[in-house]
Amino acid sequence: MYIMYPILEDAFLRYPMRKKVAELLLKYGLRVDKSAKIYCGEIELSPAKIARSLDVDRRVVIETAQMISEVKELFGIFDGLVPKAFISGVAKHLGFEVLEIESEPHSVGIVSAVTKIIADARISIRQIVTDDPDIYPTPKLTIILEKKLSASALVKLRELKNIKKISIESSN
Repeated sequence: MYIMYPILEDAFLRYPMRKKVAELLLKYGLRVDKSAKIYCGEIELSPAKIARSLDVDRRVVIETAQMISEVKELFGIFDGLVPKAFISGVAKHLGFEVLEIESEPHSVGIVSAVTKIIADARISIRQIVTDDPDIYPTPKLTIILEKKLSASALVKLRELKNIKKISIESSN
C-alpha cells in the first residue's frame, strides 16, 4: 500500500518507517487520540504488537502516534478513522457471491453502472467496499451479492467501459 494523499506524503516524507505505521493505521481504520494512543474502535492497541506486525521498533509506532496527535492536519484524519467489518473473506461461508472489479482508478460512474446491472438482475447487494485509489495501487470494487450473478448480467458488466478485470467467488 502507498499513501498518496499529499498531506500524508509530505508529513512522512523523511520518516519511511513512520509512513509504514501510518499506512497500517489508515488501512485498518485505526484511530489515534489526543494522548497518542491507538485504538481499533474503543479497544486500545499495544504499540509493541503493532510494531511486531510491521517488523519495526515499538518506538517508531509510539513516535508516529505522537506525531499524528500533535500535527493538526494529521490528527484531523486519524482521529476520525473507524474500522468496519469487511465480509469478503467469509462471504462464501455465508452463502454469498463475491464480485471483485478492477477499473480505471479515477473513472466516474463505475459504481452506479455496476449496481444498476445488479439491480436490474434483481439481486440484493449485502455489502460494497471500494478501495481508495489514492491509498491502494490497484484499487478494487468489491460487491457481496446475496445470490449468484446471472450470465447475462455478467456479460453486461464485462461490456462496461473502463472495466479492466472481473473476478467472481461463489459459495457453490
